Amino acid sequence: MSQVLVEDVGRVRRITVDHPQTRNSLTDEALADLVGAAEDAERSQEIRCVVLAGSDAVFASGADVRALLQMTSADVESGPRQRLWTTFRGLQIPLVAAISGFCLGAGAELAMMSDIVVASETVRFGLPETALGLIPGAGGTQLLAHAAGKALAMDVILSGRLLNAEELMRVGVVSRVASVADYRNLAYEIAATVAERPALAQRLAMQSVRRSFEVSLSEGLAAERRDFGTAFDSPDAKEGLTAFLEKRTAQFT
Repeated sequence: MSQVLVEDVGRVRRITVDHPQTRNSLTDEALADLVGAAEDAERSQEIRCVVLAGSDAVFASGADVRALLQMTSADVESGPRQRLWTTFRGLQIPLVAAISGFCLGAGAELAMMSDIVVASETVRFGLPETALGLIPGAGGTQLLAHAAGKALAMDVILSGRLLNAEELMRVGVVSRVASVADYRNLAYEIAATVAERPALAQRLAMQSVRRSFEVSLSEGLAAERRDFGTAFDSPDAKEGLTAFLEKRTAQFT
């Protein structure tokens, strides 16, 4: 039985972790189901954006500790789970995470790998792995340091401090905060807006922003110019520019 729920609404796919027995832990099965549903959305000709969510009380509570005890070091370094994370990081469809309640460990890493993060006012975000004798293993040390800076990342990772919505907003881990009643709808509204814009421009822009965390400024600027040229040559750019001048709604293809 799948540990995620999948619903397509217009051009948006909603993927919800639904495994209350383990407080929405990202078991191997849940992660595989989630990545599979996102990959399927990326291949679709209709779906243009994905929203990731959990419950209001727990977005995702981390990895399955019982399963970790059965793994070897080779499993955790290069086994199927790490390959799933690599696949998720490489997705070329925009990802919007809607987080609420506890967002811990692998759940926090999943959120930080997303392109846009919307939080409810109740979110409690952390990377508690060192309390178990481990460290974040799906990118948490790098992603949080890039987003929030060294000092705060060290505090969260070494002390187990949990960040609230205001703190996450201030350091740029999340882009918008709403009430528990509204955060899911807000995430969907953002995703629907993203999905309606021309797909090639959205993908190139997303890739360019992601690249900025991996290359030097000069390399990033050079790549952005190339991507701008690719977008400029597209039929959608011609339509968008023409529609602007003609004061009409663009019909992107």
